[in-house]
Amino acid sequence: MSAIRAEGLTKRFGDVTAVDQLSLEVAEGEIFGLVGPDGAGKTTTMRLLTGIMDASSGDGWVFGRSVIRESEAIKDDIGYMSQRFGLYHDLTVLENIRFYADIYGVPRRQCEQKIDELLELSNLAPFKDRRAGNLSGGMKQKLGLSCALIHTPRVLFLDEPTNGVDPLYRREFWRILYQLQRQKVTVFVSTAYLDEAERCFRVGFLHEGKLIACDTPANIKKLLNGQVLELRFSNARQAAALLREDRPESSVGLFGDRVHMLTQDPERDLNQARSVVAKSHLELLSSRVIDPGLEDVFISVLKKDAGGTHAFE
Repeated sequence: MSAIRAEGLTKRFGDVTAVDQLSLEVAEGEIFGLVGPDGAGKTTTMRLLTGIMDASSGDGWVFGRSVIRESEAIKDDIGYMSQRFGLYHDLTVLENIRFYADIYGVPRRQCEQKIDELLELSNLAPFKDRRAGNLSGGMKQKLGLSCALIHTPRVLFLDEPTNGVDPLYRREFWRILYQLQRQKVTVFVSTAYLDEAERCFRVGFLHEGKLIACDTPANIKKLLNGQVLELRFSNARQAAALLREDRPESSVGLFGDRVHMLTQDPERDLNQARSVVAKSHLELLSSRVIDPGLEDVFISVLKKDAGGTHAFE
């Protein structure tokens, strides 16, 4: 039995279709990543699959229970951490966790042992008496995760849990997710960070409410039609702007001090790029063809939607 399954799941708000005929399956113990631009429907999908929001049509199941007809019954099996998880800033770390334990009806005799496990898992034990309002952003996220785990759910839904958190805490957060996965907890996570999506077992690309690709990160990268040319310039931001203006039909992405350009002919497009930036007295420092990342695929998908010619085969 799949941990999560959706068939034709759809949500409309008036004339706007936020989630459009979504169908997918997530295996037990899998870390599944949902990625897409703002407004793609990621949060709505989460709310539908957790039974918080009613679907316009279709259905979803968590361990065989319908999120529409049995929404109350699935609550014992799921933990949900929204983008604005409801921590109480005047309560300490320990008091917040105990509060959620009471909400979920965790028996007192099990509660303290579970709290000790969560404090160890999240490395929050030294801060258990600190008020939540005095925690850093990363520590608040780990506290939110601990609260969502207090009732030992089988499926964990996380809506962009590391958004705005520094890279150190992002790595720490993912360490915790992998530990949970080893305990057979299924993790369904949306993220704005494509490097994080690479850590998932499988990834779903959501765009304008539609699931346009769903596979392992490695297999999704193989869908890209073309090669990725990585260019390093004396001013990468200015060079990227010039190349986008010169090649409006192509996928051009800025990656720190480098520019990625999707190409069918690397040598031809390299010479053209050199010519374009030379007019603005920019220097091309290096170039090479590289393996695509998920972000290259993502940019290409958005370019196709905007009327460009490069995307999936």
